[in-house]
Formats: sequence, structure tokens, C-alpha cells
Amino acid sequence: MDRPDEKRFRILVCIDGSDESYRGLRYAARLGGGVDADICLLFVRPVDQGLRSGGLEARVVRENLLQWGLELPGTKHLMKGQQILTELGLMSDDWAQQTVHVDKQGDPLGDNSVVYTSSKGKRVTLKLEVAPDIVGGILEEAEGGGYDLLIIGASERWQTGVIKTIWDPAVAQKVVARAPCSVIVARELEQGRGHLICTDGTDNAIDIARKDAILASRCSCPISLITVVPEAATEVDGADILLRTRKAIEEEGLEVVETLLKTGDPVEEIVRAGADYSVIVIGRSNKPRKWWLFETDIAYQVLERAANSVMIVR
Repeated sequence: MDRPDEKRFRILVCIDGSDESYRGLRYAARLGGGVDADICLLFVRPVDQGLRSGGLEARVVRENLLQWGLELPGTKHLMKGQQILTELGLMSDDWAQQTVHVDKQGDPLGDNSVVYTSSKGKRVTLKLEVAPDIVGGILEEAEGGGYDLLIIGASERWQTGVIKTIWDPAVAQKVVARAPCSVIVARELEQGRGHLICTDGTDNAIDIARKDAILASRCSCPISLITVVPEAATEVDGADILLRTRKAIEEEGLEVVETLLKTGDPVEEIVRAGADYSVIVIGRSNKPRKWWLFETDIAYQVLERAANSVMIVR
């Protein structure tokens, strides 16, 4: 158990068997490498999805979950995630293990977790959750688990060449709009190219830049800043925005390696410049949650149009 005064850094990684979800997991391993960090790998099974338990009793399946290699939905994906973390040296076979089961009415298996704990208190959890729909299951875990960061792979709606329509809402889109914590949408996520933090000089933007700089320092990721000013603005205006944001980050004892001052359309300039970085980092406007389906703010447009990973900070 955590001590009352201990602040754990908690990362929730959504696993669906895609390459993007495993890229996101590898990035989570870098961010969550310290003993103060816990990682949860989550697979959500819709309640009406077939179980393929081979006729075994639900009780027997639960007791041997993630150990027999049963072809239950999501099991092999979580086991592959565990293997990746082991290969990266983030966990080992000597960690203590605890299985947790929660009944879900109407479903024979319910929610099941295997919690691995190191001798120093670090935890990795593999969780199979059942929910009416995937988005609801992810949000339920995110809201109840006290996570600092959620990582989800970009769904097909945001892949190159896929037609986007309002009738095909992406899982990642809904999660971004409603999650209580910061979210990374992993898309061709490559490590080592740093975070590009967007700022407009407002107090909220500077606070977001400070928060992400602290997060980036967990994996020694280089920190860069970008601001985009209108054509009518002067370079002095943009330089002042970058200077104030940089000072806020340096006050945390962290280094900004690069600043970019652009003029023109903010979405276009951010997407173009951001392609050279691992993650584009941007805050989202504080609009009433009920309007999330109709949002067209800059953060959402960057998320829609970027070819690489984007982090929406809260």
C-alpha cells in the first residue's frame, strides 16, 4: 500500500494488440521507469464479445487467468505487454503477484487483474475489464484509478488515407475529450526526439508547459517550445511569449533546448514543425464537457491533422 504522503506517478496504457499500443507502452516504460511510478496495462472487452473459454467454468478460468495462455479476448495482448516490459528491464520474474477479481453482473468472467509488485514497491498491473463499450471501460478505469497520464493508440480514423466522418467517432477521440487526466494519442511514436510544447503565453499555457517539462524530464526527453503569432503581431510579441514560458520551465531546474517562433495559421505551423518531434504537447480549452462532440479548438485540430503523436495536457 502507498504511504499517505507518497505521491505515485500512475500511467494507464490502453492495449488492443496494435503496433501503436505497444509503441505507447514502450514510451510509458521510459516515463515510468522510476520506483515512484506504476503502470497499468488495460484491455477492455465489450460485454457481448465471445469468451472462447473452451467450455471451462468461469471460476476455473479466473483462477488461472494470464497463466495458461488461454485465448480469452485480450489475454495474449496483455501477456505480450508484460513480455515487453520484462525485456526492457522494467519488471522481472521475482516480483510478488496478486490476482484480483471483481464481479460484473451479467458477465461470467467480470473484471480481472494481476498486480505485480517489486521489492521496492513499484507496481505493474495487467487488467482485463468488461464494459458495455470500450470507451466507457477506459474512462471508468481512468476516472477511478487516479492516473496522471493515459496513453492510447491512434484509431483507424486518424490513419493516413482513412476517410473521416462524423458518423465514425474514434475511440481515441472520445477518450481525449472526456478523460480526467492528460492523454497521449500514440501515432508512429518514436522515442528520443523530444517534446515540442505549444504556448501562447497565457497563464494556463505556461502552467501546461511547466507540467509537461517535468514529465519529459522523467525520460530525459529534450524540451522545445513553439509559439505561433498572427501576421499582424510583431516578433517582439512572440519572443516575449517564449521567454516567459522558458523562464517558468527553467525555474523548475529544467533546460529548454530550442524555441521556435512561427507566424501564420497555428494549426498548420504546429503540425508542420511538430513532425520532427516524438510528441506535440498542447493544452485543451476548458469548454463544458457536454459540448465535446462539437469542439473545433486548436488542440483538437492539431490532434486530427498531425502525422505523429500528440499529448493533450490537463
